[in-house]
Amino acid sequence: MKQSIFLLTTLILFHTSSNAGTLANGTWSPAGCGERPVAPAVSTTSIADYNRSVEVVNEWQKQAQEYNSCLVNEANADNALIAKTANDQQAKFREEIDHISAEADKAKAVLDKK
Repeated sequence: MKQSIFLLTTLILFHTSSNAGTLANGTWSPAGCGERPVAPAVSTTSIADYNRSVEVVNEWQKQAQEYNSCLVNEANADNALIAKTANDQQAKFREEIDHISAEADKAKAVLDKK
């Protein structure tokens, strides 16, 4: 029971303070990357409009690359933190099992002498 409470508390703290992205209703999204750039349309009404729309597309590509880099960095940070948290919890659980096993072995040895 204590372990479950500790794990729950750790996950709450992890979610509220240490993570880069957010997880809501089973969907992860980056928290610090701003809004995802909306792809512009390419105009075919005239050559001048086409040229202007290509300039807008070029700017969008820069923004999209920045957004994508941010998204990847946040996802990698969250993945690393999740793995570390899970590994730390597993190590603590193994320590508890080893401690209980040692205590049981000591108790058995005492009782075997009686």
